[in-house]
Amino acid sequence: MAETAVSLAGQHALPKILEAVKMLRDLPKEVRDITDELESFQDFINDADKVAEAEEDDGRRHRIKERVMRLREAAFRMEDVIDEYNISCEDKQPDDPRCAALLCEAVAFIKTQILLLQSAYKIQDVKSLVRAERDGFQSHFPLEQRQTSSRGNQDITWQKLRRDPLFIEEDEVVGLDGARGILKNWLTKGREKRTVISVVGIAGVGKTTLAKQVYDQVRNNFECHALITVSQSFSSEGLLRHMLNELCKEKKEDPPKDVSTIESLTEEVRNRLRNKRYVVLFDDVWNGKFWDHIESAVIDNKNGSRILITTRDEKVAEYCRKSSFVEVLKLEEPLTEKESLKLFSKKAFQYSSDGDCPEELKDISLEIVRKCKGLPLAIVAIGGLLSQKDESAPEWEQFSRDLSLDLERNSELNSITKILGLSYDDLPINLRSCLLYFGMYPEDYEVKSKRLIRQWIAEGFVTHETGKTLEEVAQQYLSGLVRRSLVQVSSFRIDGNVKRCRVHDLIHDMILRKVKDTGFCQYIDGPDQSVSSGIVRRLTIATDDYSGSTGRSPIRSILIITGKYEKLSEHLVNKIPTNYMQLKVLDFEGSAFRYVPENLGNLCHLKYLSFRYTRIAGLPKSVGKLQNLETLDIRDTYVFEIPKEITKLKKLRHLLSNYMSSTQWKDIGGMTSLEEIPPVIIDDDGVVIREVGKLKQLRELTVVFFLGKHEKTLCSLINEMSLLEKLLIYAADRSEVIDLYITSPMSTLRKLVLCGTFTRLPNWISQFPNLVQLRLDGSSLTNDALKSLKNMSRLLFLNLSGNAYEGETLHFQCGGFQKLKRLHLGYFHQLKCILIDRGALCSVEEILLENLSQLKAVPSGIQHLEKLKDLHIYEMPTEFEAGIIQDVPHVRIWSRDAEKPWHIFCRVITKMRPNLKIEGKH
Repeated sequence: MAETAVSLAGQHALPKILEAVKMLRDLPKEVRDITDELESFQDFINDADKVAEAEEDDGRRHRIKERVMRLREAAFRMEDVIDEYNISCEDKQPDDPRCAALLCEAVAFIKTQILLLQSAYKIQDVKSLVRAERDGFQSHFPLEQRQTSSRGNQDITWQKLRRDPLFIEEDEVVGLDGARGILKNWLTKGREKRTVISVVGIAGVGKTTLAKQVYDQVRNNFECHALITVSQSFSSEGLLRHMLNELCKEKKEDPPKDVSTIESLTEEVRNRLRNKRYVVLFDDVWNGKFWDHIESAVIDNKNGSRILITTRDEKVAEYCRKSSFVEVLKLEEPLTEKESLKLFSKKAFQYSSDGDCPEELKDISLEIVRKCKGLPLAIVAIGGLLSQKDESAPEWEQFSRDLSLDLERNSELNSITKILGLSYDDLPINLRSCLLYFGMYPEDYEVKSKRLIRQWIAEGFVTHETGKTLEEVAQQYLSGLVRRSLVQVSSFRIDGNVKRCRVHDLIHDMILRKVKDTGFCQYIDGPDQSVSSGIVRRLTIATDDYSGSTGRSPIRSILIITGKYEKLSEHLVNKIPTNYMQLKVLDFEGSAFRYVPENLGNLCHLKYLSFRYTRIAGLPKSVGKLQNLETLDIRDTYVFEIPKEITKLKKLRHLLSNYMSSTQWKDIGGMTSLEEIPPVIIDDDGVVIREVGKLKQLRELTVVFFLGKHEKTLCSLINEMSLLEKLLIYAADRSEVIDLYITSPMSTLRKLVLCGTFTRLPNWISQFPNLVQLRLDGSSLTNDALKSLKNMSRLLFLNLSGNAYEGETLHFQCGGFQKLKRLHLGYFHQLKCILIDRGALCSVEEILLENLSQLKAVPSGIQHLEKLKDLHIYEMPTEFEAGIIQDVPHVRIWSRDAEKPWHIFCRVITKMRPNLKIEGKH
């Protein structure tokens, strides 16, 4: 009887076992399918979003948005099950080395199969959920039937906005005098060849206003002219036909009726422009490919014809450069407070008897204007709104207090967000996520691009491109956002890449509205705030006593921004690894944070972990369990010992630390994904150098306390590092000689720093084809080192300091250093003369001269440096300063002299050169 029961049980279990085996066998394909489906599903969600935005009925729009959020939650579930599968596939290393290997392997295999089977069932559930939500949305709000009307509504809205008083009338233009003069000069003077002139800037900054006004002023200087609005959805035929109609209208002719093909339209336009000097304004260009459609039509008569375009994307102008001369005018400076108030008054008091601001409203008007941050579009919008209100101080004060609320609910002011939203809607999906990520940071926050890029990569926003690193692709994404005027650059690196960036306040407001609607992230800056009742994917905590709950939200990223003096709650820190186990990004940078939870290893999905600028003194051993970690940043902390368990992190790419002891380098060679490591101190036993030599993906190498006996070992190491981009070598002391012989071509090397004595300047330095930055410190060179360096074609920054050169004369010969932008010379005790031939240093923009005690005369030939903008002179002889006043009339002079009070220096210079602009640091 018992045997029969067992037999029957086995028969019933067999189908389930076979089903499980089949599910496991098909699982990789299921994951590929759901990954592909996720991409198409996100497109579906974006289309559904447009339907919601286009809906004019408030109630219906609210219902659509609720359904869209359900779609997003389903997409989040898809992302989660894909991640869980990937984690389940990871190789599991036994934690207990004492256990028998076979037993551990067997247990690990069973555990992995169970996890994979769970993933298989979850994938089936999610696919059913996605199908149900998609069908449910379609049944209530059929997408296919609404797409055309939605796009039509957008076009109607856009065209309406172009006519609305939100756009500045010509007689209301303020603050654009300088730009107007430049644009007028480019249009009417200059080269004979056809020239494309591009006015670039964010929506609402005044591009169209400026271009249209100058176009109207100069068009009679041309034999024919046309103004065409391009917008987002243009066609080749429509664009050419519009041009033809405008040219015919100008001559009061009827357009030809028998023209139907693109070829015939192009020929008709060419015929009307041939042998004529013309100007054509293309307003609101979104895509550089528009040039492909009109380039052959706008014939080059070599008579001073001009193409004027307005765009939000600087790349549009660059696209035209392949076949035409291009000038770019960027409108990026906001209006001054005075200009802003003038523009505001013209709109707000346009219906008053005298059009001036009443005395009792001046203070409150200034307060309102300041909130517009100098953006003309915002000023005009708010001014137009207030022109409809009574000129009552209490009413205007109430408006100022509720301005942010008004931005939410007032239809006129919502138009600003709609205009900015057009730039957002034009972005590819991955760039949208990158832009929305700025909502994780406070308003006006300047974020370092490296930090931002590593977070984007950890989030999965950056896709692989053949022949490029993820960082290079992400840098392209950031540059794309900058070109589109959606991200502002606070500072650039010497090679032109973004160093720090931010978003304009109005863009930040737009982002906050988007993230609220999409569940992308939430910003918590008060103790009483809690996470939204809906799904929230990312969380920023900007308060030290947050204790709220995230409910059912599967949080993917947490940024802690509490400031240097606010002590972060230990309770909050300790619960993170327990409550947020699906985290990919955890960033404490800059927080007054001391505690690292022991159970940090729970965060098995984590890819980015930063404790930079915190007060932590150590890391727990559990950090070795973070098998997916790619970035660990412990710079500027009190961590001096890194647990040996760190060597288990096989995917770690960026190990960012100020220091690592010799004993900690043991076995680091197994972390073969590493691209950045702490400064290396070479040990006499050679253990460190052998381990570092195994890191073939290394991009940056810094060697400190270098000794001459390490020469051969280090040369061998460097010659095998084919991907190095930065190489920095610091000798143990000034007397230590650096005499390396590098045979590798090092085509990727961009930055080289050598601090130590040379017997001669290594000839291999000048062979690096892509070197951008070179610093030589303490080299004690006696021959003219500049001769072998002057022809480096990509060198932008040269720094010679610490008695790097011991000669009395430094000669920059004609034709040398053609691309150099910055030149720093400091602490030469023998140097008496600098000679600059005409034709040398022709691109240099900044020169720093510091503590050149014997240099009494101004560099001969410095007056020929036409692009020189800034001259920094620190701790220089008095005779030199007097000479600078006489001989360098066209640059800004910066000075920091510990022995001479700054105001005395300024008084002396301004007496001799009253028109000189002087700025200083003291």
